[in-house]
Amino acid sequence: MNRPHLVIVTPALADANNGNWQTARRWHGMLSPVYPTRITSHWPDGLEARDTVMLALHARRSAASVVAWAAKRPAGALAVVLTGTDLYRDIQSDASAQRSLALADRLVCLQALAPQALPEAVRAKAVVVVQSTRSRPTIYKPTRHLRALMVGHLRAEKDPLLLMATARMLNDRTDLRVDHVGAALDPALGAAATATARDCPRYRWLGQLSHEATRRRIQRAHVLVHPSRMEGGAHVVMEAVCSGTPVLASSIDGNVGLLGNDYAGYFPPGDAEALARLLCEARHSQGQAGGLLARLAAQCEARRPLFSPETERAGLLSLLSLLESP
Repeated sequence: MNRPHLVIVTPALADANNGNWQTARRWHGMLSPVYPTRITSHWPDGLEARDTVMLALHARRSAASVVAWAAKRPAGALAVVLTGTDLYRDIQSDASAQRSLALADRLVCLQALAPQALPEAVRAKAVVVVQSTRSRPTIYKPTRHLRALMVGHLRAEKDPLLLMATARMLNDRTDLRVDHVGAALDPALGAAATATARDCPRYRWLGQLSHEATRRRIQRAHVLVHPSRMEGGAHVVMEAVCSGTPVLASSIDGNVGLLGNDYAGYFPPGDAEALARLLCEARHSQGQAGGLLARLAAQCEARRPLFSPETERAGLLSLLSLLESP
């Protein structure tokens, strides 16, 4: 039987080592044992002769490839994978992103609430495929203090200023530590992080670390703080859940779609006081069987199977089955 030949289009390749590349590489590994699969940053690229199915990451940034595919492969199957900036910004006003929605056969969403952000006219195309990460064992964490960790580059969508404001509010708490891993993509935010570290001894901006070093820090943290204003389905939330580290997250769709409506660790986006209260409550509850930290840990543990590679691979194969159908 002739199998479809897949091409995964991602705006960034290995040298960028960002979320798009990590997704493309992981999907290539999951699908290539079943389908001939390759990765490219744009299409056509001179190697396209056998391509019959396209998975295009990012409605706006891969828009040129999507348009070219629709023109040159009218009988080929096309799925567009939607990021947070696609769903919660670009498709509202960007013509190229809107065109990608119209041309796609399927729209791949990365968390359960994402289809609600789509225009009603294309919502029936939506397929949810939750991303995955490898589980790591839950390790012992000392109770002499509580260490909160944020992982995310310093850019407006991640709202690093909220973490800095929270650190300033808690500056007199010697039992609360705040670490932040991420590169200063916005120099002004980098300057703000430097100033916060100078003024708040228990806030540390660690800069960009390797993926392995970051995962080890996630394992050692008592809580992961994820204050984003815009997310399609953050991989770092999954990494925390699958490392036995509870999450405190802004109550945006991208987080609620991963952690569930009844999760106890949400705070309103942009509300530093609410985050500070949650951190204090988490600290107070350390070692308490029915306390906030224990409840969050149990809720995260219940979500862990959702983020397994086996679940993601099954979702991808189901997507491909839909794309193969007439």
